[in-house]
Formats: sequence, structure tokens, C-alpha cells
Amino acid sequence: MKLVTTAGRLDYAWHGPDPARAPTLVFLHEGLGCVELWRDVPRVLAAQTGCGALVYSRAGYGASDPAPLPWRVRFMHDEAVVLGEVLRGTGVRDAILIGHSDGASIALIHAGTAPAVTLAGLVLEAPHVFVEPLTVKSIAEVSIQYRTTDLRARLAKYHGANVDNAFGGWSGVWLDPAFISWNIEDVVPAVATPMLVLQGEDDEYGTWNQVAAIERAATVPVEARRLPHCGHSPHRDRPDLVLPAIVEFVARIRPR
Repeated sequence: MKLVTTAGRLDYAWHGPDPARAPTLVFLHEGLGCVELWRDVPRVLAAQTGCGALVYSRAGYGASDPAPLPWRVRFMHDEAVVLGEVLRGTGVRDAILIGHSDGASIALIHAGTAPAVTLAGLVLEAPHVFVEPLTVKSIAEVSIQYRTTDLRARLAKYHGANVDNAFGGWSGVWLDPAFISWNIEDVVPAVATPMLVLQGEDDEYGTWNQVAAIERAATVPVEARRLPHCGHSPHRDRPDLVLPAIVEFVARIRPR
């Protein structure tokens, strides 16, 4: 399905009950993600929580329209505005945002600025609130792999004609020297809903320092979980820990 926004036509999928019958889990993908790369997680969580599940690809990703290059340093702030259009355009009323990596940062910005609908909570997987040297180093390394290995072909299975748009936009902005000063710690105190933060101990793109910064700045309850034997994709690396944690969190905070 496609939704028309100011960023272009965005590909999305829906699982479970419609917004009139239940709250909606809204999935925000990572820097190289899309609808398909969430795999069956939205469907499984919709079934286990009784919520609806909305998952969409941002512009430049998957089957959505391309996004003009280069991306602005404030691209995640731009995406937080588009998220509002997506929520309103799909009729969402009560939402729980589930963001991964860049998607977690977008969720924080949206919740801490001008949320478009009622938010009951945030689930943040491997969030970024400032730029760490580890992140830049890992993105520089994966950029070499994109040029020299089959990584581009593997990503093209999910992004099709958008593959260079997705990779170039994401890696280009994160490796831009101007992006080093990017920081969204200032939006965290304005987030008015509980947060579940999930961080892998072996994350190659971020450290527990991101979680600690959220805990210091938050004015609402933050449940932080450190996940052993887990890299940058908690829902893929440790579904045995992550999915039950999300189901339990949603049961506690969902509107009735």
C-alpha cells in the first residue's frame, strides 16, 4: 500500500486491528531498513499484544519514492514531521512508537516536539542521541564493504532501485563532518510517555552511553535493558528477550 506525504509516496503495511478498535504499534526502521526488513516482527507483536501494527518505509527506502541527495544534517527532524503525516494519513489515534537505530531517534524527536496523535509509550532499540566515534568508524567500514563486496546486491533485494539512494543518503549524512555535532538530548526531557530502551552489549554502532544519556535527561520512567550476545539489531539478534519485553511493556502502558 502507498500513502502520499510531502516526502513522496511511502510504502506501508498494516497488521491486526484498525485504529478504531485498538492502539497501534508504529514501526520505524533503521538506517538501512524498510518494511520487509522488519520481517514478521510487526505481525507477531500485533498478534501477541492485540494492537494494530503499522510499518512503513521512509522516502528513499524499499518501495517508497526516492529521497533527494544529499540528506540534511537535520534529516531525522524532517522525518519526525513526516511521521506525523503518516500517523494522521493512516488514521492512527493512539500509538506506541517502536523505533530501531535512526528510527528510534526519529521516535524520540517526534515524541519530544509535536506528537501528531496520542502517544502511550516508546520502544527504542539501539537509539542514537549523539554521535559516537564508534558509529562513524563502523559506517565508514560498511561503506567500503558496499563498494567492494556483495553488500549492495544483498541490500538491493529489499530496496530495489532505491538501493543507492538508501545507502548513499544514510552513509553520506552520518559521515558528513557537519554531522559530528548532531545531538538530540535536548528533546528527551519533553517526552511525556514511558520508554523501554533496548541496547545490545555487542552493538557495533553504539554503546550504553546512549542509554545513559536518555536516562539522565528523561522526566518519565525509563526501563533500560542491556542485552547480552546482541549486536545492533535487538529484535533480530535476541527475539527471545526482545519480543517478550515489548509485549510486557505494551501490556503495562497501552490505553484501554
